[in-house]
Parts: sequence; structure tokens; C-alpha cells
Amino acid sequence: MTDPKPGEEPLAPNPSEPGVPDAPEPQIPAAPEPIAPDVPAAPQPPAAPQPPAAPAPPAAPEPPAYGATPPPPPAYGSEQPAYGEPAQYGEQPQYGASGGATPPPAYGAAGYGAPAYGSAPAKPTPVLSLISLIAGIVGLLGGFAVVWIPIIGGILQLFIPAAAVVLGFLGRKREPQAKAMWLTGLILGFVGLALGLLSIVFWAVLFGSVGTYNYTY
Repeated sequence: MTDPKPGEEPLAPNPSEPGVPDAPEPQIPAAPEPIAPDVPAAPQPPAAPQPPAAPAPPAAPEPPAYGATPPPPPAYGSEQPAYGEPAQYGEQPQYGASGGATPPPAYGAAGYGAPAYGSAPAKPTPVLSLISLIAGIVGLLGGFAVVWIPIIGGILQLFIPAAAVVLGFLGRKREPQAKAMWLTGLILGFVGLALGLLSIVFWAVLFGSVGTYNYTY
């Protein structure tokens, strides 16, 4: 600072104006760029399964060489291999020989002692039971025409029902499978016998009462 000269007013000091600091410019942040989301890739379709390979056809057997002779069978009566011992290649057991195998029956033919295929064994006819049934029916129906003959008709009535009863018991013993026949024959036979006996008793009582009446008169 200089000293003032004489006769001059001293200059007041000018206070220095404080400097106004510049206002900081606001920084505008840049807008973020939108990020598109990743689109997942479309799934790949599964591959079609491969079909299994067809099996190879079996090879056809080779035919024997033209003119080749098959091995001859063993002579009839030759010694057979022991039980359980395998036969040698090319040998065949003799059918019908001692210890040999029995030949199988031909296809479609019935075996020994067996019924033919498709045919059922025939059942025997129950003859005794059938005759007993017929005799019982005839004896019962015919009895109504015979019993009206005095005494003799009752005696004749006993024969056919008695045969039905006897044959019914025989059929019961020998033909049990025909139970319906022999049982019916037995029942009708006993009914016919009872009818014949009642006829004899009726005519005997009737003739006895008539003779006693005449004697009393």
C-alpha cells in the first residue's frame, strides 16, 4: 500500500469482491438402453425310434447229395444198446425187437385198445330194466280188463306183473345206471300183483257168500 501524497484524500480501500463460485452443472445420467430378454430356443422334436431289424430267415437245410446212399439200418435181431446208453449216430432202434421201442401209431389212427378219435364209446342198452318197465305198464293197464274174469282173471293178472318185479330186481343189480327204468318197473309190478290178488279175493268172497245164501234159502 503507498502512502498518500499531501493534499490528497486517502483512498478507501476497495474491498475485493469475493468471487462467486460457478454453480456446478448437473450431470444428467444417460438413460440405460433397454436390454431385450433372451428368447429360449424352441425344443427339438425327439427323433423317431428306429424299427427293429427283421430277423434273418433260417437257412434252408442242405439237401443230401444226389446219389448219396443213406446209412443202412442195423440187421434184425442185432444187439440193442443198453438202457440209458445213447444210440450211435445213424443207428435206429428196431421196432418190435426184444427191448426195442414200440412204434408210435400213425397220425389219425386209433391206438391199440383206444377208441377212435371223435367217437364216444357206445353205452350198453339196459335190456332188463327196459323189459321190466314195459311189463309193468302192460301188466297194470291189461289188468283192468282181466280182473273181471272170475278167479282165472286174477290168476292171469299175476304173471306179467311178477315178471316186471323179477326183471326189475335183476336190472337193479346189473344195470344200476338205469335206475329210472327198473324202479318204475318195480312199482308198476307190485301194483299189478296187488290188483291181481285183490281180484282173486273179491271173487272168492263173492262166490262164498252166494253159495252160503243158496244153502240157507
